[in-house]
Amino acid sequence: MEIDPFIFRLSIFILAIFVGYYVVWSVTPSLHTPLMSVTNAISSVIIVGAIIAALAGDSKNIFDTANIFGYLAIILAAINIFGGFLVTHRMLAMYKKKKKEKKVN
Repeated sequence: MEIDPFIFRLSIFILAIFVGYYVVWSVTPSLHTPLMSVTNAISSVIIVGAIIAALAGDSKNIFDTANIFGYLAIILAAINIFGGFLVTHRMLAMYKKKKKEKKVN
């Protein structure tokens, strides 16, 4: 009996969702900022692959499936990188010492 490749890939995708959910929510706050930096690095590699996918194929037909998914991957990975840097900046700002204001009498 042969398993349909779509069902096989769908089951791996669903398992990855559950594993990712439990891994991310079990991270302690002190490890969150380094984890976001690693996530930004992975997303930058995804952007390189997405650019290759977006530019692949025949130059006459730019609305090929690979091109559309490549452009979509570029947009989503760019949003992920920007959001990761934003969260990292906010997390690092929490650890900075606040300046005390002098009272003028």
